[in-house]
Order: sequence, then structure tokens, then C-alpha cells
Amino acid sequence: MTAFGKLIRTTAFRLTLVYLFLFALFAAFLLGYFAWNTRRLVTEQITGMLNAEVVEMNDELTRRGLRGLVYAIESRALRPGANLYLITTATGQALAGNVGSIAPGVMNRIGFSETMYQRLDELNNFQHHALVRVTELEGGFRLLIGRDLDERRRIIGIVASAAQWSVLIVVVLGLAGGIFVARRVLHRIDAMTGTAQRIMAGDLSERLPVGRSGDEIDRLAENLNAMLERIEALMAGLKEVSDNIAHDLKTPLTRLRNHAEDALAKSRTDADYRAALEQTIEESDGLIRTFNALLMIARAESGQARDGMVDFDIAEVARGIHELYEPLAEDKGVTLGLDAAPAMVHGNRELISQALANLVENALKYGVPVARGARGDMAGPPARADILIEARRVGDTATLTVTDHGPGIPEKDRPRAVERFVRLEASRTQPGSGLGLSLASAVATLHGGGLQLADAGPGLKVTLVLPVRDRSHDPQPAAPATADGIPQPGDDGKTSQRYLDSIGTNALLADSKTN
Repeated sequence: MTAFGKLIRTTAFRLTLVYLFLFALFAAFLLGYFAWNTRRLVTEQITGMLNAEVVEMNDELTRRGLRGLVYAIESRALRPGANLYLITTATGQALAGNVGSIAPGVMNRIGFSETMYQRLDELNNFQHHALVRVTELEGGFRLLIGRDLDERRRIIGIVASAAQWSVLIVVVLGLAGGIFVARRVLHRIDAMTGTAQRIMAGDLSERLPVGRSGDEIDRLAENLNAMLERIEALMAGLKEVSDNIAHDLKTPLTRLRNHAEDALAKSRTDADYRAALEQTIEESDGLIRTFNALLMIARAESGQARDGMVDFDIAEVARGIHELYEPLAEDKGVTLGLDAAPAMVHGNRELISQALANLVENALKYGVPVARGARGDMAGPPARADILIEARRVGDTATLTVTDHGPGIPEKDRPRAVERFVRLEASRTQPGSGLGLSLASAVATLHGGGLQLADAGPGLKVTLVLPVRDRSHDPQPAAPATADGIPQPGDDGKTSQRYLDSIGTNALLADSKTN
């Protein structure tokens, strides 16, 4: 297709043609209406002037008789630019006036009419157009008084000429403007098309050009660029996950195979085979945990978990996690504190509970103070909680925070800590796959929030930030309940176990990075 063919097929050019047609039609109608009113106004002025002259001639006839009327007509007919005057007998014989000839039958029509005429002093046969009024006098005489319409014709001609030029200029400028706009739009669309072709060829780093006008095309380009950034991030994440799976899962799969070979080569008794099978099952469970974590992260990042969103109080989630992990903390010889204030949010309760459980698991694994972790039988309560769970409302956000007093994460390593399968040096001796913080970050993003890592001086402070749900205008606040499995203070261990089952066994997923 030629460049001109592409140009005239653009939406901008077609819209320009439509608007140009409508505007030209409106302009022609407006100018026609103006010309019609101008003609009517000139005609009314001529009619008024003729009526006034007829009144004067009647007065002249009344005062001076027919002879005086003839004398007045002869006098007025000799003036420069005079009106048309003609007085005839009942038989049609001209007595006075400046009209040489007139269309047949005009003198027989009483009142106003338009006719062709020729002045008495003109030698050629040139015909003029005039508006005349014929009046019948006493004795059958007829009086004609008229006005040449050449002035009206000139005015209408000026208006018509202006209309023609105006419409022509409108059409020319409209076409020029349409071509300019279409070329500009086509240039921008071609630039976007070229970028889209490069993206389809595999270069996901390309972005659509955005101008400075802020028009609808720029807004569309900005939204598409945001979508491309999201797609690029997802593709990068997919590539990263694929690479990490290839590297990080190769070791446990190799270890699983080696265990099976050892069992075949070295086992002699049923006890040896049983031990080998138990070890194989343990390795398989580790692989299942990793895949479950990846599936849950993918579910959160794709937005599929939005279907199960409800309104709930994060303080109850914090209390349930605290009660669930308090016995485990006591076994490790550390204290697990709780500071929870009501804060309503709208989200997926299961995922948020899982994210908080991951953070507490990480703190129990890597955030225990060295002295207390080494001396679990240390006498006397500590001056402060070794690990603190906090839930509160801060402005328009609700926060779930887990603070520990362990070695923490260096500031330069914190951006990497939320990536999948990333395990810092201090955590490589601990079991895990490095997916816990990735899941917490994905859950926060799903709910329109974020995951923040900060220094606790010493230790690490991890905060899950969520948009708050304002219940101030609700008719009745939601009452806390245990029907959904959230444990309340005083529940027995069975309730905690049901809660552990409802969030999908925290130990399967909460094995992430060091802090």
C-alpha cells in the first residue's frame, strides 16, 4: 500500500472529512440564511420607500390635481439615480415618467410585483430588474412607482462570492489540516507498530514512544508500556524460575537418585530398606514443598487468589500465628511476643496468614539471638521478646510486622532477598529453598501493598503493608469468630492444628532467605 493510500485510510483523515463536510454544510447554510435575510431586508427597505412615495403622490394628486401630479413625476424622474415613475391613462397611454418599456400586463396588476423594464433615456435594449408598485387613481389612471433592484443584486452577489470563497477556503484548509493530522497520527502509529514488531520479535525491553502532549495516544502508550513492563517482569521471573529450578532442584533430585542407588547397592535388611525409603520420602517432601511454594507464588502473582477475598481483622491473624508458633519458640528457648491492634483489610486470608507464617518461620530459623539460641535453658525471662509479631493500622494502611534480634540482612542484600531461590551466605547451612520472602512479597503485591525490610538494630524488621479496609460506615462491625479456623486465646491445640491445616502447613513454604 502506498503512503498516500495509508494516509487516506486513517481514522483521523476520515474523521476530518466527515467534520469538514458537516462544517462546510453548516457554513453554506449559515451564509445562505444570511443572504436570504439580506435580500429580505433590502426588499423591505425598497417596499417602505415606495409606499412612502405613493403616499406623497396621492397627496400631490389631492392638492394639485392630475396636472400637478404629472409635473411632480416629471420633476422627480429627472433626478440622478431617481426611482421609476410612470403614469398612464385607462387605455395604457403613457402621460409622464422615465420608463421606456415594461413587461406586458404589469400596469394591470395592482400592488407590488417584480418586473423587467427599460428606462426612457436608454438607447440600447438592456433590460433591468425592478420592484414596482402599481396604484389605480381616479378616472382609471394608473401610477407606477418602482426601484431598480441592481443594488440588491450586487449585495447578493457579494454575499454569494464571499460564500463561495469561504467554503472553498474551508475545504482547502480542512483538507490540509486533515492531511497534517493524519500524517502526524500515522507517524505515531507507525512508530508504535515498529516497536510492537520488535517486541514480537523477542525484544521485550522495547517501549512505545510517549510524546509530551498527554493526549489519548500518549495515555494509551503509557498504559501499554506499563503492561509491557509487567509482561517483561513476568517473563523475567519465568526465566529466572526456570533457571533456578534447573539449578536448585538438580541437587535434591541427584541426592534422591543417589539414595536410591545406595539402597539398591548396600541395603541388606528390611531396616536398611525402610531407612532408605524414609530418606527418599523426606527428599520427595522437600521437592513437593518447593513446588507448592512456586505454585502459590504463581497464583498470587497472576491474581487468581482474588476470588477468595473477604473482610477480616489482621489482629486475629496475628493472634492465631502467635498461638500456633509459641510452643515452637519455647522449644527453641526464645520468647515470641505479640502486639496486635484491630485493623480491617480486604484480602485473601489464607495467603496473608501464610505470608505471616513464613516471616515467623524465618525469624525462628535465622533471627534468634546468638546467646539465647545457644543457651535455650537460660534462666529467667528475657528483657524483651526475642521475636515480636505486630499488627496495627498506620494511616491508610494495615501492617503485619515480624521483628527479630538476630544477625539481620545487610542493606545491600535486601533487594535480592525477596527474589526466588536466593539464599544468602548465612542461610546456606539451613534447610530451605529460598521462597518464603518471595511468597510474602507476591502476596503483598496481590493486595496492592508491599514488603519492606528494615534494620531492627540489631536484627531484621520485616513489614507486610496492606491497604486498610475502613469499616467506620458499616452498620455493624464484624464479630471475631473461630468458624474459619483462626485460633483465639484459650483454644486448645486441636484448634491450632486446624488453623495450621487451613493455611496449608506452614513448614511446607516458610523456608525462605536468611535475615
